[in-house]
Amino acid sequence: MKKILQKLIPKLYGKILNIYVLISPEKAADMAFRIFCKVRKGKILPHQKEYLDPVKHQKLQVAEHSIQTYQWKGDKETVLLVHGWESNAWRWHKLIEKLTEANYNVIAFDAPAHGNSSGTYLYVPLYAEVTQYMIQKYKPKFLIGHSMGGMTILYNEFLNKNVGVEKIITIGSPSEFHEIINHFKKLLGFNDSVLNALEQYIIKRFGFTINEFSSSRFIENDKRKGLLFHDRLDKIAPYHASKKVHADWKGSQLVTTEGLGHSMHQDEVNDKIIAFLKDA
Repeated sequence: MKKILQKLIPKLYGKILNIYVLISPEKAADMAFRIFCKVRKGKILPHQKEYLDPVKHQKLQVAEHSIQTYQWKGDKETVLLVHGWESNAWRWHKLIEKLTEANYNVIAFDAPAHGNSSGTYLYVPLYAEVTQYMIQKYKPKFLIGHSMGGMTILYNEFLNKNVGVEKIITIGSPSEFHEIINHFKKLLGFNDSVLNALEQYIIKRFGFTINEFSSSRFIENDKRKGLLFHDRLDKIAPYHASKKVHADWKGSQLVTTEGLGHSMHQDEVNDKIIAFLKDA
C-alpha cells in the first residue's frame, strides 16, 4: 500500500499543477518549485547523533537559516565536506576516519533542511550561499562534495572564484539541471505549460535558464586540480554527467567504478581521495 501511494501522490501533484497553471502560471510555478525543493529525509538518526554530538562546532546564522557545523581538528590543511540531497554530515564518517588519520583539519556542516540545521527546502543557489560562507569562514584548501554537494561546489566556484581553494573532489555528482527537471516532470506527469512557467520562475528568481545551469559549463575555464568519482551503474546521478564535466575541466581526473553505487563510501574511493590530497 505504501509503495502504491508513493507512486500515486506525485501523479496527483502533477494533475493539480496541470489545472492550476490554467488559472495562475506564476502560482503553479511556485508550487512546482516548492514540491521540487522540499526535503523529506536527512534528519539525524540515533546512531548518527551519537557520532556527531561530540564534534559539534559552531551553529551559524546563514541565509536566514541556523546551520550546524562540525569539526575534527588536525594540524594539516582544512578540508570542507559538502553532503548531498536528503543526507547530513554523518555520511562522511568513513572518509573522516581517513582524513583524521592523515591529520587534516576537517569541517563539515548540515545543509539547510538537513541534519541539525533549520529549514524545509533546499536548492543549489541556497546551498551555494551557505557553502561560500563556510569557505570564507574556515578557509579550506580542499573541497569535497557528494552528489548535489558536488554540483553546489562547482556552481559556487563559478560564482566566487575562491583562490585559496586548490583542489576539488566530486563524488557521484549530476551536471545538467535540465536532466533533473525533465526527470521531475516525468515523475509528476505535468505538462509543458507547467514546465514553461517553471522556467520563467527560475529565470526571474535566479537569473539563469534551466539549460544554462550546467556543471560542465561552470568548470570549463577552471585550471585547478579536480578529482571526479562516478560509478557506471549509478542509478541516482548518471555516469555521463561526470564524463561531461571531466571533458570540459582540463585539470581533472575521472575515476570510473562499476558496482560501488551512488554513495561510494568504500575504502578504495577514500584511499584515492587521501592520495590526491597529499599529491603536490
